[in-house]
Amino acid sequence: MKHILAALAFIALSISLTAQGIEFFQGSWAEALEKAQAEEKLIFVDAYASWCGPCKMMAAKVFPQEQVGSYFNANFVNMKIDMEKPENAEFAGKYPVSAYPTLFFIEASGKVVQKAVGAKNVEQLLEFAQKIVGRADKSGDYEKLYEEGNRDPKFLLDYIRALNAAGKPSLKITNEYLSTQKDLSTDLNLQFLYEGTVEADSRVFDLLVKNQSKAVALLGEEKVSARMEKACQKTVKKAIEFKSEALLAEAKTKMKSALPAKAETFGLEADMRYYAATKDVKNYLKAAQSFQKTEVKNNAARLHDLVISLLRAFPDDPKALDQAEKWAKGAADNGGLPEYYLTLAEIYKRQGDKAKAKTTAEKARKAIGEKDENNMGGKIDYFLRTLEG
Repeated sequence: MKHILAALAFIALSISLTAQGIEFFQGSWAEALEKAQAEEKLIFVDAYASWCGPCKMMAAKVFPQEQVGSYFNANFVNMKIDMEKPENAEFAGKYPVSAYPTLFFIEASGKVVQKAVGAKNVEQLLEFAQKIVGRADKSGDYEKLYEEGNRDPKFLLDYIRALNAAGKPSLKITNEYLSTQKDLSTDLNLQFLYEGTVEADSRVFDLLVKNQSKAVALLGEEKVSARMEKACQKTVKKAIEFKSEALLAEAKTKMKSALPAKAETFGLEADMRYYAATKDVKNYLKAAQSFQKTEVKNNAARLHDLVISLLRAFPDDPKALDQAEKWAKGAADNGGLPEYYLTLAEIYKRQGDKAKAKTTAEKARKAIGEKDENNMGGKIDYFLRTLEG
């Protein structure tokens, strides 16, 4: 059993370097609630224990899968919470579990929408999540009344909200209403601008920017800023879907007009997402190098995260591996954590240098503390065995 768990742990490492799975939020529970409120999403929580075999199986084989990541990243704020760690005692007290893993779907208000006990495979997890999202879709009730001719402003505003919550297009309804209005600065119309801003490449976004100060006075700066940034992210997603550099450029331009203080970071991250999806290693590396110099610098944890993103995007490209090696060395030298050395060892393995991979894996072993909570010893043992094949 110990060898099986070690194998699963190493598989999790390998998959994490090559697949774009679920992106788990790293902030506090309070911050997750705020994020869910701002983005109008439910929170998915993987409540696990470090010793739990089925938990490790899901971490290794389910969460890293691309189709799972695509759905969960789009529809939920995702969190992994070790229920036995002292810092998570408050969450564990509010949301007690009887077995691991327990999978929660929780509203921004803190109310549990649904939970399931036990591990699920990819198909089961996606089916479960889709039912949760479908249950939250109330837009059909509004659609019938709309088709019957209901154009009451409050009704239309609620219809737009329902469409947005269900991830359905709402711009047509928003534009139709706004075309009948002469003064967009009323409280009601500012709410229409806010709710209707779902994409940066739209007239509604430009109108919200034009009335930004009034919207902030009514709704609050954090709420308005989050909506604008989300709309810009949606346009980046469209740019990737249609492989359109014009849409990518528009998303960055709109971000600069709405939230100039965040525009540089947003632009570099958008470039990395776009060029990773379009497999343009040259432009990806250009953006990633700028991001490292301006945002990451020599922070070991962030350097390691950047390496993982690079390896996921370009797992075998020689230039990408050369850059990943430099950053991984920096993370290992500055941070000294065993997982940083093991990632560097994985890079050497991909470069075909088994001797360096073995030496670096042994450095990872030496960096393990007294309590090997993440079973790094098992991961290193398994990695070393892979070098023998």
